[in-house]
Amino acid sequence: MIRIRVTLFLLAFAAWVLLTWSVHLQNICVGLIVAVFVSFMTADLFVPRQQNRFQIFRYLWFLYYIPIFLWECLKANFDGAYRVIHPDVPLNPGIVKVKTALRSDTAITFLANTLSLKPGTMTVDVDKEKGCLYVHWVDVKTQDVDAATEIIVSKFEKILMRIFE
Repeated sequence: MIRIRVTLFLLAFAAWVLLTWSVHLQNICVGLIVAVFVSFMTADLFVPRQQNRFQIFRYLWFLYYIPIFLWECLKANFDGAYRVIHPDVPLNPGIVKVKTALRSDTAITFLANTLSLKPGTMTVDVDKEKGCLYVHWVDVKTQDVDAATEIIVSKFEKILMRIFE
């Protein structure tokens, strides 16, 4: 676990330096504090099974996941903007239940956060034992669990399963 914390510390500090692009003493000190905080608060979220850490395909699937998420987020942003500009477009907000085959805490958390980052959806609750997420959806197209799962979750879940499971 200490190796994971050190790795996270180094990654967080490197990200801080690259994002601030400053080597002033103040920025370095704040970056060190933030990196220590991040590494201690999030180390338990990362792959607990050490044998899975060095599987290169997991990282390649993550690189594949990023543009898919960005595309879906961009489409959701345009849909949200269209709904604001054209108030005649009907809204049908509601909370729907979707199923997930993901089992690890990290994978479920990643899926819930992915859904919440897309405009128009927000994960309200997670029931890990039943494998369900309750998602607020700005335009509920169906109350059927399987159909809602296919529309909201399936494109992300298949990739996240290859990354985290």
